[in-house]
Amino acid sequence: MKTEKEKMLAGELYDASDPQLGAERERCRDLCLEFNGTREAETDNRRRILSALFGKEADVWIQPPFFCDYGANIVLGDKVFFNFNCVVLDVAQVIIGNNVLFGPAVQIYTATHPMDHVTRAAGLESGMPVTIGSDVWVGGGAIICPGINIGDRSVIGAGSVVVHDVPADTFVAGNPARVIRHLNNYEI
Repeated sequence: MKTEKEKMLAGELYDASDPQLGAERERCRDLCLEFNGTREAETDNRRRILSALFGKEADVWIQPPFFCDYGANIVLGDKVFFNFNCVVLDVAQVIIGNNVLFGPAVQIYTATHPMDHVTRAAGLESGMPVTIGSDVWVGGGAIICPGINIGDRSVIGAGSVVVHDVPADTFVAGNPARVIRHLNNYEI
């Protein structure tokens, strides 16, 4: 029989009130609280906290505050930047490529709830992974919904709600986000 964590990571319905998951979220919250209380000059301390949060040393720059559910389900490429007040609900894996920029207040959701009210009332939920390619810029206040794949070199407009996959080399914006134009290597 699968544990609730195994179900969660497999994208199946799981009980978020499971004690193991609760303990892991509390550990993550403690690390986020500690990180969010640091100053920019505390480079070594920040690096130590983020290594504990993500489970390995990461080439990431994060402007506090930053919030996530588990941390260990976030896979970061090189040179990733999170501006102030970003939230990553990582009940499923979040894979972020190289050279990715997140504006302030970006939210990445893998967590989702059943549409059926009876199942929801039973306290079950699930998650769907999110993948963000390399050289992506996500504008401030954007929301990336569960199960989304964002292609390399794409730009997500500020305030957008991304509910469909984003092809590589495109600029999307709006609610719901839609393709505004295709980008090429010569545009700034």
